[in-house]
Amino acid sequence: MSVNTTEFKHVSYLWDDAKAAELAGDEVALLIYRSNLLGADLRLTNYGGGNTSCKVMDKDPLTGQQVEVMWIKGSGGDIGTLKKSGLAALYVDRLRSLKNVYRGIEHEDEMVELFNHSIFDLNSKAPSIDTPLHGFLPFKHIDHLHPDAAIAIAAAKDGKQITEELFGGTIGWVEWQRPGFDLGLQLKECLDSSPNIRGIMLGSHGLFTWGDTAYESYINTLEVIEKCAEYLEQNYGKKGPVFGGQKIQSLDEAGRKKQAAALAPVLRGFCSSNTKMIGHFTDDARVLEFTNSNDLDRLAPMGTSCPDHFLRTKISPLVLDLTPDADLSDVAALKEKLTPAFEAYRQMYTDYYNTCKHDNSPGVRDTNPVVILYPGVGMFTFSKDKQTARVAAEFYINAINVMKGAEAISEYTSLPRQEAFDIEYWLLEEAKLQRMPKPKALSGRIALITGSAGGIGKAIAKKLVQEGAVVILNDMNAERLAGAGEEFKGLFGKDSYTTAVLDVTNAAQIQEAMDIAALAFGGVDLIVNNAGLSISKSIADHTEKDWDLLYDVLVKGQFLVTQASVAVMKKQGTGGDIINIVSKNALVSGPNNAGYGSAKAAQLHLSRLNAAELGPDKIRVNVVNPDAVISDSNIWAGGWAEGRAKAYGITVEELPAYYAKRTLLNEIILPDDIANACFALTGGLLNKSTGNVINVDGGVAAGFVR
Repeated sequence: MSVNTTEFKHVSYLWDDAKAAELAGDEVALLIYRSNLLGADLRLTNYGGGNTSCKVMDKDPLTGQQVEVMWIKGSGGDIGTLKKSGLAALYVDRLRSLKNVYRGIEHEDEMVELFNHSIFDLNSKAPSIDTPLHGFLPFKHIDHLHPDAAIAIAAAKDGKQITEELFGGTIGWVEWQRPGFDLGLQLKECLDSSPNIRGIMLGSHGLFTWGDTAYESYINTLEVIEKCAEYLEQNYGKKGPVFGGQKIQSLDEAGRKKQAAALAPVLRGFCSSNTKMIGHFTDDARVLEFTNSNDLDRLAPMGTSCPDHFLRTKISPLVLDLTPDADLSDVAALKEKLTPAFEAYRQMYTDYYNTCKHDNSPGVRDTNPVVILYPGVGMFTFSKDKQTARVAAEFYINAINVMKGAEAISEYTSLPRQEAFDIEYWLLEEAKLQRMPKPKALSGRIALITGSAGGIGKAIAKKLVQEGAVVILNDMNAERLAGAGEEFKGLFGKDSYTTAVLDVTNAAQIQEAMDIAALAFGGVDLIVNNAGLSISKSIADHTEKDWDLLYDVLVKGQFLVTQASVAVMKKQGTGGDIINIVSKNALVSGPNNAGYGSAKAAQLHLSRLNAAELGPDKIRVNVVNPDAVISDSNIWAGGWAEGRAKAYGITVEELPAYYAKRTLLNEIILPDDIANACFALTGGLLNKSTGNVINVDGGVAAGFVR
């Protein structure tokens, strides 16, 4: 079966007949295929939003009889990345029979536990709150999505009337109600009263569509959303300019990025008053159209309509009272200006909680904003990790699209505050939050490790990401850096890192790296000065060029990176960590080592000086002293290994064993050993330690700090 794809302008037709043919006869596989296609288009639904299902006949493992089974996206899943392991499977007849014990809307939360009595596949995912919404409808394949175009109509003041007229009665309407058992019964009632409808619009919420096959459901979904989007497009401008027209002009792209990079660490500091947050910035054209408009002040405080939107973005954003070209250089003055705005937002959120809370409501959550709008520049979002911050931005862009569409055809309406609160502080939602894994030791931390595209630096970066941090990978070599980025993407995902080409002797590149960190994550609070090189020559053979290169990279590089990072950390006002990878050679005298050893000694004392100066700002400065890290270390390139072997009268091949035998522990030192030391210093147990030196050298008595 095929379709004229040119009829879709506002949604993406992604169905591949050949791929679907490979899955023919496996309705669950087709459900997953359809779900992934729908989830790939953010105009149709957000990450983690919406739900899809199919009903199939299967053999009951106890009776051997054929029974109807519903497969549906499980709790907390995402249809765009859905796999079979993310589905829940339930007996349809048992699920529907739960209405016999349903005690009414005041008690519907208790029904969630009763879903367990309907589970068919005991290894499947826990059922979501949307399960009865699909279960009470008779169709084989069902899509429940949150398309911007449909929600714009659903959130319009005249949404029910518009839906009726636009679809000629072929799309039903159910007024807003929190998802749950009762809403499932209302969907069934709507269908019973209009058995020929092709879908149902949920007021302020989303869309239900269906079909007898996976393909029919997919096409039906696309056609309904396309019709909604066409209707909006035809009406843009009829009531006047979008969002009342533009009040201000945006800065050019370079100007926006410059302002955002300067401001992000300050905002991150405010938003991290309770918990360390990771940021995200976007200057998407849709954001700027909204933030620059005359209607911003009216619409922004109203908040969003779709529950999935405000669960991610909070009840409303904070709008900054700053001109696009404001001078942000005076950090103290900037913080003084912004403090009242943040205090007012926290008070607003506290009042919202106190006004709407119930006797059994969970305690008030972080009162800081998630979404911060800077007219003429863009949008910042802050959350517990990069993915959540990025997804919050995506959701708010969806909310902007909804407001734009609703205002074009009618008047935008948001959920009443009490309804919003009852979703945000829903006990079932709280239980879901409590089931989430505890944050890792470095969650919320942003780390920049110089020279992190290979060797020791990459090992450190991997360790810090594994413990919850996000990292700015960097290297002088762009090709090697790109390779490291792809490796991290494969290992940890795209939200774990960003990259910056960085020569630590170049102050401009260092500042650019700090700006990249600010735009990608909101700032930086963990620096590892690791970039280095080594030259082993006698005094007679040492050149002035050798000397300058060693001191430029090791000493000047450490100084410049520290200087730039401290400026960012002070903007944030939340302290930080600086770890300098020095060497046992900073303390031990040896042959053919005048330049390298003295530069390392300078690095060590610079660390002490920085620790003494930065303590009042809660910025800790500590040192890791490695020795003989031969495996996968760039230090052994460029003749260093040959030089050391010559100095000790042995061959290069004998160096690992030679170094191990001269240690107290008789151990070979690996990059991972250095990475573990960095984590030991930053993982939380040594938060009151600064100015320390940790030796990771297998035990070299001459290198002990005296």
